[in-house]
Amino acid sequence: MRRSTALATIGGAFALVRCAPSRAIRIGSKNFAESILLAELYAQTLETLGIAVERRFDLGSTQIALAALTRGDIDCYPEYTGTALIDVLHHAPMRDGEAILKLLRATFEARFHATWLAPAPMNDSQALATTREISRRLNLTTLTECSRLAPQLRLATIQEFLARPDGLPGLQRYYGGFHFQSIRTYDIALKYEALLTGKADVATAFTTDGTIAARGLVVLRDDRHFWPAYHAAPVVRTATLVRFPRMRAALDALSARLSTSAVASMNERIESAQMSPAAVAHGFLQSS
Repeated sequence: MRRSTALATIGGAFALVRCAPSRAIRIGSKNFAESILLAELYAQTLETLGIAVERRFDLGSTQIALAALTRGDIDCYPEYTGTALIDVLHHAPMRDGEAILKLLRATFEARFHATWLAPAPMNDSQALATTREISRRLNLTTLTECSRLAPQLRLATIQEFLARPDGLPGLQRYYGGFHFQSIRTYDIALKYEALLTGKADVATAFTTDGTIAARGLVVLRDDRHFWPAYHAAPVVRTATLVRFPRMRAALDALSARLSTSAVASMNERIESAQMSPAAVAHGFLQSS
């Protein structure tokens, strides 16, 4: 998944050198556009308080970003509740958001000396999407319907979805069915193209993808609530919060503004309008 895609080797990430504590807060991100956007929102929010920020974006996978935080190479990065639950803690999917956050806060504090600040209401969950034409023609609007219709549907996906417990194997266990007529894997940027050009009937998606709204796609409703929520939150070294006590309130207030539709709209500007994450973040922060 885009939130946890590992690089071929850790050496492919930026070579970070441990250094003495800085008077600046070092904000990191993973290696995809939404993570960079969220990190940029955090950075600009702190800069409005007069706090110096160093940007250490595009680090790599979840494992690389968390390792950088644990070593003290960065002070903060955006993480998703579902990703931390499944990819970091290797826990089975859970659907109780409060229970997930309680578990993450206790475990990250004990294991990584890191604190989860308030998660945003945005939910960048996994999803399956189709076109409006296919949805109307097949009366395809939910995952239950998709599980039943799968033998006549072609799936466009990424390789990781075929093996993850919250990917296709989990759907097959939880819903039953989901035995597609054909499955083809694509680069993450090409699966929507396969759907839109008629090479697939259904594609894996994330609910804040800008392409969904821009191209009028239909996200199939998870009517049995299989997928855990993926709320984004700043994960901060606990020692950093002691040094910069104003950080918590500022980032909590920012997160409260980050709805699914707001983040999807910002993603669309990055994906379709080719705007930089910094420019999109600035426009959002100035909008109210």
